Amino acid sequence: MFYKHPSPAVGEGGGTQPMSWWRSSGQAMRAVRAVLAVVLWLQLACATSYPMGGTLTGTARSWRREGRARVTTEALREDLVVTHLRRAAKLPWTDGGRCVVEEAGQPWADLVERCYPALDHERVRFRDTTGRCSVASAGAGALGIGLCVLAAPELAVGAVVVVGVVVVGFAISEALEAYEKRGRPQVRPPPTQPMPEAPPVVETKPAPPELKKKRRPKSKPEGEDGPPGPTPEPTDRERERKCEAIPVPHKGGNKAHNTCADGYPPNRWPGMDAQVDGKNFDALQVGVRVLWEIKVEYFDDYSDFLKKMTVDKEMKELKVYRDIALACGYDFKVGVISEAHKAALLDVDATFDIVLTWCK
Repeated sequence: MFYKHPSPAVGEGGGTQPMSWWRSSGQAMRAVRAVLAVVLWLQLACATSYPMGGTLTGTARSWRREGRARVTTEALREDLVVTHLRRAAKLPWTDGGRCVVEEAGQPWADLVERCYPALDHERVRFRDTTGRCSVASAGAGALGIGLCVLAAPELAVGAVVVVGVVVVGFAISEALEAYEKRGRPQVRPPPTQPMPEAPPVVETKPAPPELKKKRRPKSKPEGEDGPPGPTPEPTDRERERKCEAIPVPHKGGNKAHNTCADGYPPNRWPGMDAQVDGKNFDALQVGVRVLWEIKVEYFDDYSDFLKKMTVDKEMKELKVYRDIALACGYDFKVGVISEAHKAALLDVDATFDIVLTWCK
């Protein structure tokens, strides 16, 4: 039952208790509804953004999937690069494998097509054991067959024959070492343990002078004051790096000399010297391992005094160049433009291989 409040006048202050409470609390209820609406809106807005420690949304899961896919792609690419480097390490390269390292991320067929000119063709023999390349490269000759055989996804047994021992090019070797170091787990040092406390030191009085024994002087190890021992011999890898022929621009601006060096042997790298063990040779002959030094001098017009000075100076220089060439497995030849010049050099040392060139 509801009770009416008495009012001093009709129509003023009348009504039931529930109706009075509802009217007095209307403003508070509207405020509560507004606060709830704001909270709900904030929750919906946060659900569409990156979660900060909450439940993973579609965007976060997609981001993580993309991250895992990116890591997997990079790992597969590194595996492909290492596979190509190891495959190319079995072949001889005239540039130390620089081209192979640059193109290692490409498919094997593209790598072979771009780096085929850098292959040491004098030491490689190709055999089309399947007969596929003979048909595909008809009319292209040995070059097309060799490129086709080498570019095959899997080399057949006996398809590529290398003459001599293959030493891995320094560029390929360095790249493989870099990938191995990257994949090798880091070795952490063992945890340090506290050192045990040292026992207390007991103080003792020095012995009387008459009881002290004379100490003999320590003998020096043999060879300490002598000359240093022989320097260690270079390793095979260091020797291979030194003996690798590297093309470098011609030294000097003698046009006649450079033209003769490029055209007569002929030079494998026209316009370039062949640098071996820090020395620049005038030319590396095409097709063979022969290093050249070219002397374009009008020897016949020299005075006797100048001829003797020229021969003495050149013989000292040529002996150094010949020693380096022979130590690295190359033959060495000297080219001159005068019979008198050739005879004068052979009079000093007849063991040199001196050739009369057509250069002027």
